[in-house]
Formats: sequence, C-alpha cells, structure tokens
Amino acid sequence: MTDTPHRDLQGLTALVTGGASGIGAATAALLTARGARVAVLDRDPAGAPPGTVAVTADVSSDSAVRAAVAEAVERLGGLHILVNNAGIGAIGTVEDNEDEEWHRVLDINVLGMMRTARAALPHLRAAAAGRPGCVSITNTCSIAATAGLQQRALYSASKGAVLSLTLAMAADHVREGVRVNCVNPGTADTPWVGRLLDQAEDPAAERAALNARQPLGRLVSADEVAAAIVYLASPAAASVTGTALAVDGGMHGLRIRPTP
Repeated sequence: MTDTPHRDLQGLTALVTGGASGIGAATAALLTARGARVAVLDRDPAGAPPGTVAVTADVSSDSAVRAAVAEAVERLGGLHILVNNAGIGAIGTVEDNEDEEWHRVLDINVLGMMRTARAALPHLRAAAAGRPGCVSITNTCSIAATAGLQQRALYSASKGAVLSLTLAMAADHVREGVRVNCVNPGTADTPWVGRLLDQAEDPAAERAALNARQPLGRLVSADEVAAAIVYLASPAAASVTGTALAVDGGMHGLRIRPTP
C-alpha cells in the first residue's frame, strides 16, 4: 500500500528560489506534494517540478527579483512561505579568488537572499494576519557556516553571513508573525557537488573522501534537506524561529574515532 503524503500545507503558498535543480527542486516538489501552491524562481526554471509555477529571474538583479516576486504572488494569490535557496559555490583559500569573484559570490549568496526577502516581506506580513504560525522564511545555509572546511574560504564567508542574517531577520520579524530559520546541510549530493567531483583527478577517490568526512559515512541527499526545510515551513514548526537546523550526518557536532 502506498502512503498518502500529508496535506498539512493545503491552502498555503510558497516561493522557492533556485528551485529548478538540487535541493531547491526537491523542496518545491515536497511542498507541492504536501498541498502548497508553489512558485519556482530560477535563472533557468526549465527543471521546475511538475505542478509548480515557473518564474525566471536572477537573484543578483534587484529589479528582476522584485518583478518575479510580484509575478509569483499574483499567480499564487498570496505568499506564506519563502525558501531562499539560490546560491553558488566557490573553491580555494583566501589567496585563490580575486576580488571580483568575492563580490560575485557574496552578491548571489547573501545579497540575493536579502533582495528576495525584502521583496517578499510585505506579502508575508499580509499573510501572517490570516494564518498565524504558517508564515516563514527558510534560508539554505551550510555546515561551512559553523565548521572550518579546507579550500572553502569564500564559500564559508558567504554562508557565515547567511547564518547571521537569519538570526537578525528572525529578531526583526518575529513580532510581525514571520518566522525565520535556516538549514545547514553537510556535503549534499547535488549537481554542484557532482561538477566538483567531475573536475577531480580521481572522482571516485574524492567522493569516498567526502563520504568519509561525514560520520554517517555518506553524502546528504537533496530530499533529506528538503524534508528539513519543509518542516521549518510547516505549521508543526509554529514555535520555531531563529534556529539553524543541521542536516549534516553529524559532521559538525560529532567526533568519531577513525575505524582501525
């Protein structure tokens, strides 16, 4: 017998940035399965899950974000849930990336979230009056915000900013009925990680090393991160705000002795 998915998000509307691939697509699909009406904002929304509203925008453009959020709200009939997931990666120490790359990554990973939240907040406030506890922003952060990872200086700086931004936004908007949280995935099996592995001298050995870095012994799946995001967006998390939820296979908090 096939389990019927919970429809606890029936009547709610959601916008997922970067929702056409990886964690974003998994999140948009799960929100839809749980009964929400979902819009996907992406530079290339061709991969948006079935049943979602596709909106094209680049989060590095304020005018494009404002127009896309307005379009999504109009087509959905309101906005209860924002998932700030769009982002890019970066490799290297502080010596390895020029100023231009620092500006580009911070502009997308941090300012992109700010732009989307800024455009969405008036609609979220309006929705909060009718559905207390059901209005939220969830930011996709990273284990890189809380643990020192080699060759991730720029990426870690951007995700550290996302963690601090999440806490500040939670404080600013809690009295308005808008909950703000983030998820901190460990190394996730996403298209971006796949591209990194493809570039390695020995992709199989690199994947094995990434698996071994997490105490569970494997990469986190996009579906597992999506489940955490949807929990934070759901009525079940009505008392959860200002929280960073780790989905990292124990990577941050556990210290496991090496296997002999």
